[in-house]
Amino acid sequence: METMVNINFWKDKRVLITGHTGFKGSWLCILLNHLGAEVGGYALDPPTEPSLFNLCNIDSFIDSTIGDIRDFKLLLNKIEKFKPEIIIHMAAQPLVRLSYNEPVLTYETNVMGTVNLLEAVRISKAVSVRVVLNITTDKCYENKEWLWAYRENEPLGGYDPYSNSKACSELVTSAYRNSFFNPDKYSEHKVAVATARAGNVIGGGDWASDRLIPDIIRSIIQEVPVIIRSPEAIRPWQHILEPLSGYLQLCESLYLKGSAFAEGWNFGPDETDAKSVLWIVKKICKLWGNGASFEIATMPQFHEAMNLKLDCSKAKKLLNWHPKWNLEKAIESIVEFTRAYTKKENLRDLCVFHIKEYFSEV
Repeated sequence: METMVNINFWKDKRVLITGHTGFKGSWLCILLNHLGAEVGGYALDPPTEPSLFNLCNIDSFIDSTIGDIRDFKLLLNKIEKFKPEIIIHMAAQPLVRLSYNEPVLTYETNVMGTVNLLEAVRISKAVSVRVVLNITTDKCYENKEWLWAYRENEPLGGYDPYSNSKACSELVTSAYRNSFFNPDKYSEHKVAVATARAGNVIGGGDWASDRLIPDIIRSIIQEVPVIIRSPEAIRPWQHILEPLSGYLQLCESLYLKGSAFAEGWNFGPDETDAKSVLWIVKKICKLWGNGASFEIATMPQFHEAMNLKLDCSKAKKLLNWHPKWNLEKAIESIVEFTRAYTKKENLRDLCVFHIKEYFSEV
């Protein structure tokens, strides 16, 4: 299926990404640069070593500012100087397990960071801003461990501090949209504000701690068995380019059609790609070969949801967005990326090749 992203739309668009030094942010920088956009970034230093941001020298082709999303004055200054038309808000503390150890940091970053961004847009002299897209998570829903997929109108909740903070971020966005960027008054303020909730995003270049794919990759490279915590947990796995293409399609619709799309949106895989942790580990170990193996952890673990799926009917019908790469293709691309990394090949070129392949340019 051909992607519905309008490549011509993005040429010369000024796009600010918060959290641009992270895994998803780095891929988005490379993608938008490939599409011809003028990209700005605002984030802390890369959260991991190694990092996709540094390995691809991303700061050499975007307007990058290293700053904390909790620093309101610096963030406001960035927006007023860069004058973005579109802001994609990804800056976050993104890890469930870390949120148990650092709950205050998690809420400060994920909740007040969202407040700071929306407030900066509200009072900024940079009247260029037309679109604000807040990237949250599938975990923002009140998880009832049922077998069917969550729709955008399901209750928000979140068991752990991370998931709950993202639900709070959704509520903050809704309050600012209602109060200051109301769709009914779009002709006055000209700013469309939406949220996007993606599934478990995987891809080459993720070295975060306490994430399944990076844990597997580290173990494979070190030639030790990977330890898995919740082998039967089912997640909506998707390659990084799947939600990114959805974000771009949504931003384009927000930019061109405004208030009609200013709400929450799900971007997840087809139901056939909601697989267990054990399925993922076995598949990667088999593809890698060379004795790659795994062990199941026996120590008590923090609470993590066992069943989580997204209903993406709205995005499919109203945005004509559809997943392109199934889970097997996603895993193959991760193994390819990892082999290239171990051989010290040009990873930016490989990312661009995968982007071209995804967008049917090769």
